[in-house]
Amino acid sequence: MTQPMRWPDVKRPLVAILRGVKPDEVEGIVEALIDAGFEMIEVPLNSPDPFESIARICRRFGRDTLIGAGTVLTAGDCARVADVGGRLMVSPNVDVDVLAMAAKRGMVTMPGVFSPTEAFLALRAGASALKFFPASILGASGIAAIRAVLPKDAVIGAVGGVSDRNFAEYVAAGIQAFGLGSSLYKPGMSATEVKATAQASVAAYDQAIAG
Repeated sequence: MTQPMRWPDVKRPLVAILRGVKPDEVEGIVEALIDAGFEMIEVPLNSPDPFESIARICRRFGRDTLIGAGTVLTAGDCARVADVGGRLMVSPNVDVDVLAMAAKRGMVTMPGVFSPTEAFLALRAGASALKFFPASILGASGIAAIRAVLPKDAVIGAVGGVSDRNFAEYVAAGIQAFGLGSSLYKPGMSATEVKATAQASVAAYDQAIAG
């Protein structure tokens, strides 16, 4: 049996979600994110020509940055992400076939969960981390309540409604990883604009961790 990949040891467990990014702009935007301190990049597969975007940034930044796809719904798409160099698989749901393919291809995985049942299923299927989504509905207290029954070494992430404005409450609840979407990047933003939002997110995360 293929062993699932462990969650990476990064300085800041922040995943930049670039939903809607286009291939001709993605390299400049990712460069801005990396300059600001991001180490994990996700291009959702419902973006324009996502595999081309992933391929481009993997070639340029993949050696030192964990890059991959979000909204991965099938094992075939998961394999295709790996084929173009992606090493991160993020999904809105728990699909054991997708997780098995990701493990086979040596990918870090972060499937979406909302309940204890889904969380335990994802962990049993080898998830590297859990993505509580949408986090804004559960809130930090709801995720903390579920976290209390999960294995102590489970990596807990929050996505959906999490931003530089509310890191502190999630960090206080024991959430360890975050996916940042529209608070960080919206289609049409320039690399300069993204660098500013990225710097604000990094500063807010660092402050939350420092307490």
